[in-house]
Amino acid sequence: MGNRGMEELIPLVNKLQDAFSSIGQSCNLDLPQIAVVGGQSAGKSSVLENFVGRDFLPRGSGIVTRRPLILQLIFSKTEYAEFLHCKSKKFTDFDEVRQEIEAETDRATGTNKGISPIPINLRVYSPNVLNLTLIDLPGITKVPVGDQPQDIEYQIKDMILQFISRDSCLILAVTPANTDLANSDALKMAKEVDPQGLRTIGVITKLDLMDEGTDARDILENKLLPLRRGYIGVVNRSQKDIDGKKDIRAALAAERKFFLSHPSYRHIADRMGTPHLQKTLNQQLTNHIRDTLPALRSKLQSQLLSLEKEVEEYKNFRPDDPTRKTKALLQMVQQFGVDFEKRIEGSGDQVDTLELSGGARINRIFHERFPFELVKMEFDEKDLRREISYAIKNIHGVRTGLFTPDMAFEAIVKKQVVKLKEPCIKCVDLVIQELINTIRQCTSKLASYPRLREETERIITTYIREREGKTKDQILLLIDIELSYINTNHEDFIGFANCFTEQLIPGAQQRSTQLNKKRAIPNQGEILVIRRGWLTINNISIMKGGSKEYWFILTAESLSWYKDEEEKEKKYMLPLDNLKIRDVEKGFMSNKHIFGIFNTEQRNVYKDLRQIELACDSQEDVDSWKASFLRAGVYPEKDQTDDDVQENTFSMDPQLERQVETIRNLVDSYMTIINKSIRDLMPKTIMHLMINNAKDFIHSELLAYLYSSSDQNSLMEESADQAQRRDEMLRMYHALKEALKIIGDISTSTITTPVPPPVDDGWLHNSSSGHSPNMQRRPVSTILPPSRPPAVRGPTPGPPLIPVPVGGSSFVAPPIPSRPGPQGPFAANNDPFAAPPQIPSRPARIPPGVPPGVPRRPPPTTPAKPSLW
Repeated sequence: MGNRGMEELIPLVNKLQDAFSSIGQSCNLDLPQIAVVGGQSAGKSSVLENFVGRDFLPRGSGIVTRRPLILQLIFSKTEYAEFLHCKSKKFTDFDEVRQEIEAETDRATGTNKGISPIPINLRVYSPNVLNLTLIDLPGITKVPVGDQPQDIEYQIKDMILQFISRDSCLILAVTPANTDLANSDALKMAKEVDPQGLRTIGVITKLDLMDEGTDARDILENKLLPLRRGYIGVVNRSQKDIDGKKDIRAALAAERKFFLSHPSYRHIADRMGTPHLQKTLNQQLTNHIRDTLPALRSKLQSQLLSLEKEVEEYKNFRPDDPTRKTKALLQMVQQFGVDFEKRIEGSGDQVDTLELSGGARINRIFHERFPFELVKMEFDEKDLRREISYAIKNIHGVRTGLFTPDMAFEAIVKKQVVKLKEPCIKCVDLVIQELINTIRQCTSKLASYPRLREETERIITTYIREREGKTKDQILLLIDIELSYINTNHEDFIGFANCFTEQLIPGAQQRSTQLNKKRAIPNQGEILVIRRGWLTINNISIMKGGSKEYWFILTAESLSWYKDEEEKEKKYMLPLDNLKIRDVEKGFMSNKHIFGIFNTEQRNVYKDLRQIELACDSQEDVDSWKASFLRAGVYPEKDQTDDDVQENTFSMDPQLERQVETIRNLVDSYMTIINKSIRDLMPKTIMHLMINNAKDFIHSELLAYLYSSSDQNSLMEESADQAQRRDEMLRMYHALKEALKIIGDISTSTITTPVPPPVDDGWLHNSSSGHSPNMQRRPVSTILPPSRPPAVRGPTPGPPLIPVPVGGSSFVAPPIPSRPGPQGPFAANNDPFAAPPQIPSRPARIPPGVPPGVPRRPPPTTPAKPSLW
């Protein structure tokens, strides 16, 4: 390997890669591409080869690189190469790689100098490379030869621009020393895509082939045609050296010897040559890595902070410590009790905003579902009247009764009270189901210990099932108590006198109901709002606007709807008098759940509609709205109206009919009292016997049951998933800390080279107008200038000399700045990225290392000096 700089970067990058691999992430450094641009036979492939340190590219005279070669260097423990067009074959001999490149070029372009924009993709795996992309591009040519098209120049330039236009591409603008630099197409193209000169480095090749008596010193010192990042001179192997299999290491030694022994270059020898080019490019890679580090560090620190809280409890974790297990068991049981109570009683922290759960659902069961279930018990009016009639006749026996028997009333009432058992038992079942769901939600925090979670759920569920039996027994006992004594002296019971009044005065019962409803309103000055919410009126015809959603407000007096929830634009207000609810089947294509509101007196409810159909998104919403309407006194529709029943009823004598009607009204009145009592006692009974008992059991007895049910070690045995998660979290935590440490080490062990200041690059634009001077070849003077001043430090007195331009050009170069005192041949400040050196004043003495008798050259009488970036 001939690239020492890359050898130093490899372990640095590998450390980063390893650190990121340990946490399961990729270290996306995205190192820049390096492309060589220049004229034909300028030595581009040789420069690229020297950077890699391998001899594998085709070489020769004329156009050799006729297709772009995209060379991907990939770090690997073994060294081999493979082509994209023949992936199955691995090349370990790099002579075969060169032959395959030549063969693949000929397959696409022919053997007669043709070119192709289709790239050859080559991957080189080696332990001595970084993950980089190098691009060898065809040389810029102007005259087509062989099979080349007439627009060969433009095709090659377009091909080159496709690669060097990317911001992540470093451009090596290669120009031979024996040609005119001012006419360099490579520099001109680099200027087009990199106007600031931040990623362009000038490379001067073939310094050893310049005519005798000429040199490129002014160019390499960045004086003549300055670039922001300056120029680096290299001496590549000749074709004879290549044919003779001269080793790259030997070629580098010969290059070093050339610069040290040449009188024009020896003072800048340490800034010349392939090793310095490698160092410059490697510094560019280092700069790029350092620029990437802040984002990587920020990413790692945010991940580390997110893990800190969870890792804190695992830092001193010992799975087999009995003290830890006891403490963890106590804490988990205590936390479980707190979570359960919060879910039942309600709490401000960890509120579920998506759906009702825990105590909120139980409250809904108590005050919406259960009352609705009570009202939903539909009595068949025809059967009820028949039962009352049979009861009266059976009580009278063979006698014809003159009075209404109260025994018939008791028999019918007891039969109706027994029917209350079913909705009461259903209410208990719904509450138990919600309690078990709440317990499962609370035990989710015990997932780390599956045995503990399983035992906790089993013990509490068993206890709740025990309390279920006692609660249901108590509920049934309440109903049996109601059956044991029919209290006809209750203050809300209408009694026989009021019953006869209601029979004699039509509408009296209805008015009485309205009065009772008004009494239920606590303050006549305020409107009691029972519910607000969105509903869709589903049965408005398309001609009148179709179905539309409105904001509904249900009060004890009316149902109103508005345009939106701001409640400013009221659409309609519907009084609740004589309204009832009925179920409506949803349409074939509809996903809405619908119920209807209609008037029992067959009047229009809204505009010309006898019934308005209100649609909700779910059946649960429908049930909730029905329960709200129940609270407002709007009840479900009976199967048959009273008129229909009377028409279909078997014939009764008038006296019996009056007795049936009397008992029917008394049953309605008494059942209203019973329903009110049951609706009040059911939630209290369930809360006392089941929910509160379950809370007390969890706080006081659950821990004892857990200890008695199983061994503590088995209870606190971690799940395999939890152990793996803990190990992964700790490993991730330590890997993140290690990665941050490596990034810190890299930040302190590497140096960022500042970007050189911009320079005047106007000469690039002027070079295209035909006035570009040829300033490379300069004869070495053998006579001392007659007016040489003595060596002084500081600026030379008097105005600087301004050279006279050649050819009468009107272009005048800026004045040449004075140079400080003489510098040795190996000056300390050799940084290629530093500002371009100034021209120092000429010392009178001969510089060290120059053979005696060889005088210094006179100041150049050169044409006007243009500028570059």
